[in-house]
Amino acid sequence: MNSTMSFTVWTDNEVDYSRLRVFGCLAYAHIVGKERLKLDTSLKGVAGFGFYLIRGTKTLDLVNAGFPSGKYLFAKVLDGRNIWANDLVVSLNTLKSLEDKVGKGNLVVSTSCSLLHTAVDLANETKLDKEIKSWLAFAAQKVQEVNALAKALSGERDEGASLKGSDHRRATNISARLAGQQKKLGLPVLPTTTIGSFPQTMDLRRVRREFKAKKISEDDYVKSIREEINKVVKLQEELDIDVLVHGEPERNDMVEYFGEQLSGFAFTVNGWVLSYVSCCVKPPIIYGDVSRPKAMTVFWSSMAQSMTKCPMKGMLIGLVTILNWSFVRNDQPKDLLSYFSAALREGLPLRKSEQASYLEWAVHSFRITNCSFKDTTQIHTHMCYSNFNDIIHSIINMDADVITIENSRSDEKLLSVFREGVKYGAAGIGPGVYDIHSPRIPSTEKIADRINKMLAVLETDIL
Repeated sequence: MNSTMSFTVWTDNEVDYSRLRVFGCLAYAHIVGKERLKLDTSLKGVAGFGFYLIRGTKTLDLVNAGFPSGKYLFAKVLDGRNIWANDLVVSLNTLKSLEDKVGKGNLVVSTSCSLLHTAVDLANETKLDKEIKSWLAFAAQKVQEVNALAKALSGERDEGASLKGSDHRRATNISARLAGQQKKLGLPVLPTTTIGSFPQTMDLRRVRREFKAKKISEDDYVKSIREEINKVVKLQEELDIDVLVHGEPERNDMVEYFGEQLSGFAFTVNGWVLSYVSCCVKPPIIYGDVSRPKAMTVFWSSMAQSMTKCPMKGMLIGLVTILNWSFVRNDQPKDLLSYFSAALREGLPLRKSEQASYLEWAVHSFRITNCSFKDTTQIHTHMCYSNFNDIIHSIINMDADVITIENSRSDEKLLSVFREGVKYGAAGIGPGVYDIHSPRIPSTEKIADRINKMLAVLETDIL
């Protein structure tokens, strides 16, 4: 700094330090309290400090205890010495808490050190396993992570931003979506549908068992399932159902069926547990990161749709349900997604203080799954037996096009919410009128009475 000769000789200009800013940074470790105090008191000319925040909380605790007014804080939340992708949600939460302490505009998102310790660009790795590749971030990807966090912190929407950087709602509001869907589907007033699964007969179970044991060929198996789907489709057409289902004859336990098609799952042979009163299931074991190697339902749904001109539902189970009905590794984060949200209420924490964050996570996860669909794609979600009255606002916030929800078995308790003034909005809703788990067959008068009760509190065009 004191020698200006080289600069003067090279540029023929005098050295100008007026815009020079000095920053003090510690690259590879947290800083202890005594050293932090020395920095604050002795380096008056320093414009800011860079603190290592990758491992441990000591430095974070010190910043929270107090930070010099008007100074910049370089928050080193991305590991520059490792190649694993950053947990953007955790980092964003850390940054938000720091921003409250140092002031908006004084916080800088940073890597922990120079990126020379990592490889250059993950795009160059053409032979690396795709799943492993999804877990990594080389130098180029770390720069993208820095940018994504900075944009998310400032409130900007960014494709690479953390999940918290967007509420992941579909671009068009639900009223406009339903209008477009109705134009495409042409459904009548009070359209009818069923939840999805038809009875699993002994013959179906035998066919699946023989196929799994390789006693029959794949062609024979597909032929048997196709015949069963065709029966179910014809039956629904004869009954004048408006929106059909394929009956799910290819599926065993719904969680096990989808888990078998996802990576990161393991299955027991005899790990039966009691699920309902007399029903046992074998919960999958989630041991690693979950991903979908290939389409899971397109083959059977496409086959079913080819058998009819009526709209055919494509049935998926939500990963929130899978998560709650599986054995999950204790250290595994629950940042999964949801479609079929049977277990939304089941996973609700007992402590009221923890319920809001759970519902925010679950509802946001659901929206992530469908925010990129076309407006004409109608998203249904089904809620099984439970008391939903106290979480009805979260259910509305899911932004589903249609919600089919249990109503008959609970003696229409759901409708009391709407009688008390809750406005459901413009989304479609289908409170159940027939309890399929009960051996009692409701009379026509009983079903009509239930529908009239719905019409008293809900608009006809959304039922």
